[in-house]
Amino acid sequence: MAKDTSDKASGNPTSSDEAALSARLGSLDQRLSEFRDNRKIETDQSENGNSAARASAMARGFQLSSELIAGVVVGAAIGWGFDKLLSTSPFGLIVFFLLGFVAGVVNVVRSARRT
Repeated sequence: MAKDTSDKASGNPTSSDEAALSARLGSLDQRLSEFRDNRKIETDQSENGNSAARASAMARGFQLSSELIAGVVVGAAIGWGFDKLLSTSPFGLIVFFLLGFVAGVVNVVRSARRT
């Protein structure tokens, strides 16, 4: 131990330390390259099957969100129509907006349960 500290203190690293460090660095580099190669192969294999599943999930999400939006818009339109017809300014819009929201949520839950 005293020899190592005196060599390091004088600025002359020992060749055995350099060789050991170089061997460890080479081993680490080799393991990292193997890991990267394996990960690249796994990623390439999983991307082929995931693209169809991802597209299907995206279509399902658009379908469910459009059902919710349609319920809200139809409810608001009916409420606005009742307000214009009966001159009950914001009350018909508020009530039918909430009913449209509830109907949209029920449709989304029903549709999501089917699949």
